[in-house]
Amino acid sequence: MKAIGLRSGLLSIAWILLIWLVFIPPVLGAEVNNLQAAIDEYMNATVKTGRFNGSILVAQKGEVMVKKGYGTANFEWQIPNSSETIFRLGSVTKQFCAACIMQLEEKGLLSLNDQLQKYIPDYPQGNIITIHHLLTHTSGIPNFTNFPDYISTMMIPSPPEKTIDRFKNLPLEFQPGEKFAYSNSNYVLLGFILEKVSGQSFENYLQENILKPLHMEHTGYDHPEKILPNRASGYDASSEGLINTPYIDTSIPHAAGAMYSTVEDMYLWDQGLYGDTILSKASRDKMFTPFLSNYGYGWIITKAFGRKVIAHDGSINGFATHISRFVDDQVTVIVLSNFSHAQSSLIAKDLSAIVFGEPYDIPIEKSYIELEAEILDKYTGKYEIQPGLFAEITRKDQFLFIQVQGQPIIQLLPQTETQFFIQEVDATLTFITNEKGEFTEAVLHQSGKDIPLSRVK
Repeated sequence: MKAIGLRSGLLSIAWILLIWLVFIPPVLGAEVNNLQAAIDEYMNATVKTGRFNGSILVAQKGEVMVKKGYGTANFEWQIPNSSETIFRLGSVTKQFCAACIMQLEEKGLLSLNDQLQKYIPDYPQGNIITIHHLLTHTSGIPNFTNFPDYISTMMIPSPPEKTIDRFKNLPLEFQPGEKFAYSNSNYVLLGFILEKVSGQSFENYLQENILKPLHMEHTGYDHPEKILPNRASGYDASSEGLINTPYIDTSIPHAAGAMYSTVEDMYLWDQGLYGDTILSKASRDKMFTPFLSNYGYGWIITKAFGRKVIAHDGSINGFATHISRFVDDQVTVIVLSNFSHAQSSLIAKDLSAIVFGEPYDIPIEKSYIELEAEILDKYTGKYEIQPGLFAEITRKDQFLFIQVQGQPIIQLLPQTETQFFIQEVDATLTFITNEKGEFTEAVLHQSGKDIPLSRVK
């Protein structure tokens, strides 16, 4: 009786497994197809509205759900983007630099509590700035890419020590550890320290200790002069439409932003961070611990849709990038664009919303009204966004254009006489009058935030 019961039980289990195998895959397949269709609809809309051009990858629990290119890698030759297209990463480079620093700590070659003066003895106040401060952007060191001469000097080769000389004697903006202020200077310093401690260039150390172990064969330190198959050209918006982005010598961004990659390689990086191949769990836990403004070591740690997300975006001449890792759900979203104006972080958020069944908006082309030149001229001038950061609003023919310092020029299209929108990004700009009826300020509404702009001339 027991033997028969056991056999019956096994047969029942076998039937259950058979039913699961026969009937479940079509349901899962339908869900995947629905996900792919929703993502495709959304991405095609971003391309149609001029907001995106590039490649994306969406993965869940070790399975790539979508990997696809949209738009054009090179407009002069009309070469399409694909999942194998190579893009500059910009500040997504910082997470790789941070991982290298963590490896050096594991090897006992440095401590995150080391003072900066240990590696640059004559650095002013180097006795109160630590590697931890550099990693978390809490050093108070000014950001050299905000300097007025940055645009005019970015094409001139500058090894890390020369770049450091540009800001090292300037006063700190605050006492180390007191505040958060994003500064590319921090990661140029980290790149310098890495090279001094390891005895290798950042490029070579990265290749040997991160990229090779993860088989990231289409990722590296960018050198514009080298022939790099599948490399996308970078583009900026202008008053004349798309233009080729200005040249930047990649010795300038260095460990703060000089890398390139593909969505497929970035997924290898993501997966590698779940195990011990690159870093121990203790080091990963340190790297993903949020400090001031939720910034860890090369990553921002926050929540989206009620879920923990570890993310970072990047921006460099002609490119805008983002990676989001919902680690508890094992969901990864990677967005790489060869449009400098692409809102890659917003696109990644919307793609994540599609995965989790949360609300999102499909971009639509908006219509605009025509305004007389004398009305538009009331708004032209220089506006201060924050101390030291300005935007210039100009008119060309019947249109206004805005250019934030160090960023591409973008067209403003009128919805009303005082409210304008940006077609390429989800943003509006509203001009405000004072009690005399003069336009003295404006408010930029973007990503749920209101950013005031004060007219200075």
